[in-house]
Amino acid sequence: MRNYLFDPSYIKLLTPDIVALMNKIHEYKGEQALFIESKADTLTQLVEIAKIQSTDASNKIEGIYTSDERLKKLVLDKTMPRTRNEQEIAGYRDVLATIHESYDYIPPKPSIILQLHRDLYKFSGVAYGGSFKAGDNIIKETNTEGNETVRFQPVPAWETPEAMERLCKAYGDAIDAGEMDALLLIPMFVLDFLCIHPFNDGNGRMSRLLTLLLLYRSGYIVGKYISIEKLIEQSKETYYEALQQSSAGWHEGQNDYAPFVRYMLGVIVAAYRDFSERVRVLAVSGISKPERIRELIKNTLGKITKAQIVEQYPDISSITIQRTLAELQKNGDIIKLSGGRYTAYTWNRERE
Repeated sequence: MRNYLFDPSYIKLLTPDIVALMNKIHEYKGEQALFIESKADTLTQLVEIAKIQSTDASNKIEGIYTSDERLKKLVLDKTMPRTRNEQEIAGYRDVLATIHESYDYIPPKPSIILQLHRDLYKFSGVAYGGSFKAGDNIIKETNTEGNETVRFQPVPAWETPEAMERLCKAYGDAIDAGEMDALLLIPMFVLDFLCIHPFNDGNGRMSRLLTLLLLYRSGYIVGKYISIEKLIEQSKETYYEALQQSSAGWHEGQNDYAPFVRYMLGVIVAAYRDFSERVRVLAVSGISKPERIRELIKNTLGKITKAQIVEQYPDISSITIQRTLAELQKNGDIIKLSGGRYTAYTWNRERE
């Protein structure tokens, strides 16, 4: 059975580029901690937006969809799921809410992970919800011609319960010892979890929920305000490439965690950078919606599209955005670039 001790691999990860990413995250965390503590009410809107985006993105990665209107109603708990997809979306919503509200009381133990998996499937009623896999599974890849190849052979079913026990214990011991940075331990744990692949279904979504849980428990709560799942979904090809690179040789204990660790740290840095931008706008008390749009364009180097503004501010209606863009253009504050579906805008820096 594979060794789950983190120490030998941890030392190899302390390369200049990875350490630089860690230091950047530590810096962001320190800068924003005071704001989060003092402006909790102001940040409520960001939490709601992130919940919707996280639930949407994490399920989309697995090919689970519903309409935008239904998604919003499901996440806000204003409707019951109608389809199998919606049942799984509602399950993700509830597990995400549990982690947001109670992460301090959810230790990463096999029994707890099983409970979270059970809740992920509580609306669909499938028999395997809350149970480790009953049979061996494989991770397959389908090429453009529709041919399937085995990308990775996970831990066999009979070995899974003990593998999860040993993984969770190794992680808990490493965190308690306090000698290794959680920012490296978390993606190492998640990679091992995905290589064990302990469930019949839901492994990818569980890995992202566990990422949030472990980050929150270590004080990195940016995922409550900026959707880490959405950032992963937007770069999922790179995500799968890093996962494949880091899982090669895993069974023999010869895998290189660096590609996956580097990728996940980059995602966390991007989330903190995005949060920093949102905080800067929210810090201005009573700022209006048109002013928020104005500040976003002004602080964007290069061009920005209407779709990107909608993504940044989903709480602002399309009509308000269009009206504000027209007004800013009329006043000469922004410059309209090209036209049609590729229309973009840039701040008129000649007037500064």
